[in-house]
Amino acid sequence: MVEIVGVRFKKVYKIYYFSPEGQEFFCGEHVIVETARGVEFGTVAIANKKVPEESITSPLKPVIRKATAEDEKAYIKNAEKSREAFKIALEKIAKHGLNMKLVDVEYTFDCGKALFYFTADGRVDFRELVKDLATVFHTRIELRQIGVRDEAKLLGGLGACGRNLCCNSFLEEFIPVSIKMAKEQSLSLNPTKISGACGRLMCCLKYEQDTYEELNTGMPGTGSLIRTPDGDATVIGIETLKRSVTVKFLDPPAIKSYPLDDIKILKRISNKADEIAIEELKELESD
Repeated sequence: MVEIVGVRFKKVYKIYYFSPEGQEFFCGEHVIVETARGVEFGTVAIANKKVPEESITSPLKPVIRKATAEDEKAYIKNAEKSREAFKIALEKIAKHGLNMKLVDVEYTFDCGKALFYFTADGRVDFRELVKDLATVFHTRIELRQIGVRDEAKLLGGLGACGRNLCCNSFLEEFIPVSIKMAKEQSLSLNPTKISGACGRLMCCLKYEQDTYEELNTGMPGTGSLIRTPDGDATVIGIETLKRSVTVKFLDPPAIKSYPLDDIKILKRISNKADEIAIEELKELESD
């Protein structure tokens, strides 16, 4: 077993393990740690704890110290510098005519590096921009292209449910979501109804997916031919949570609903319109 302390550098972001170096830390405390990017200011998310050695990547970098009052002031000052750098960078991007959207600027704690996060539709040649920024800020410059989901996580906002975005509230990492999840949950395949603020599929599609997969077992698809206590009919709708189906009779014309246990599937038929819609909406799955 190895003793670790878990540190987070941004709200609702991944927790990284560090070696406490014999020091005791408590959740919520601010600490100064050594990272691959340099010296950083972070918040303890997991107090001293022993974990299996195979669950860590050795060697662990150390926690240098608990943050002092001076460290806190330096962190606040860096945040102010980041806001100023953001304004200047916007002017430089416009000057170079680059097709990119600046999302955030961040300084490492020791100001050894300034990171500029941006989104763009494709590759951007920002070499001249980097030189220009280095001349202004006199530090190492790193431009990092991120996806639209990362942008939403950084900036935050409100979802269609009226609550803060999941990615900015509690999701440390993005979970895979697909168009088929929306179809299995009988949701409209209208992009405006199943897309989040980022323009990609809503993360919450995943939350109930396991339940729907279980409940959909044995359910006929729309268009399938089934046998009911009143004769053969065609499925025109399904109620997954109620485990029932709505069917249409041709002779005499009628529409009725039946529990799943009262029907027998004669011929399964996939909904071609849904399959076409799924293919057309595949781009909503990407970052």
